[in-house]
Amino acid sequence: MANNKSALKRIRQTKVRTERNKALKSKVKSLRKKTLEAAAEGKTDDAQEAMKALTSALDRAVKKSVLHKNKAANVKAKTVKAIKSGVGA
Repeated sequence: MANNKSALKRIRQTKVRTERNKALKSKVKSLRKKTLEAAAEGKTDDAQEAMKALTSALDRAVKKSVLHKNKAANVKAKTVKAIKSGVGA
């Protein structure tokens, strides 16, 4: 356990940041799942709308250093590929 004020504050900060990061990662995962499901069902309009939201969430996660920029680019590329092929991958 921490013994000084600064270490205790760091523990509190880490807890808050961890919760925030978990929420953002969860949002990205659920948006990706929603996009792939729409693509698999052949609903291209819904898939395109969900892709816009996914792209926005990924960019926000990169900006806040929750995800690496290459990871976000990889997710975007694979999702677009799945939409174009019409298969939920």
